[in-house]
Amino acid sequence: MNKNELRKSLRAARKAHVDALPENLRALMFHRPPAPLLAHVPQDAVIGLYHAAPFEAPAAAYARFFRDAGHTIALPHFTARTAPMRFRHHTDPYAQDDLEVGPFGILQPSHKADALVPDVLFVPLVGFTATRDRLGQGGGHYDRWLAEHPPALAVGLGWDVQLCAALPIEAHDQRLAAIITPTRIYGLN
Repeated sequence: MNKNELRKSLRAARKAHVDALPENLRALMFHRPPAPLLAHVPQDAVIGLYHAAPFEAPAAAYARFFRDAGHTIALPHFTARTAPMRFRHHTDPYAQDDLEVGPFGILQPSHKADALVPDVLFVPLVGFTATRDRLGQGGGHYDRWLAEHPPALAVGLGWDVQLCAALPIEAHDQRLAAIITPTRIYGLN
């Protein structure tokens, strides 16, 4: 399968998996970062997260957790669909009053929010391997950002159903330090 066919198949599997989860169980998953991961997060790190699209692994509880632990939170910000991804300060992970709809239809900080460069970055994914290769949405935004701004730690969040035996990896694809699912941690050796 090429990347686009693989994305279509993985998105369908992810949707079916999430749809099958009871609502109360979904709320408990990705509620708190696992302790082995927290041991790798510097105390004063700026934490980059994402506002999850439907069926992506949710990151909102992580934003609240890290904010309560004293970290500064940053979310992706786009000025246009073709513009480079930047990160801006997300000040309110509880009410999300500081967010507005961006060009991809996903909530993002206002263009007036302070620009930040995360030290630790959590990324969404469509698919992944046990060796921490990642298949994203196809725009290359995270791969370009990771190549230009290597963070202290880059972590994918995903559902177990997104695990692939192999992915068609290209030279520009960035491997993650870890991937967290509801049942496993890949990486962090």
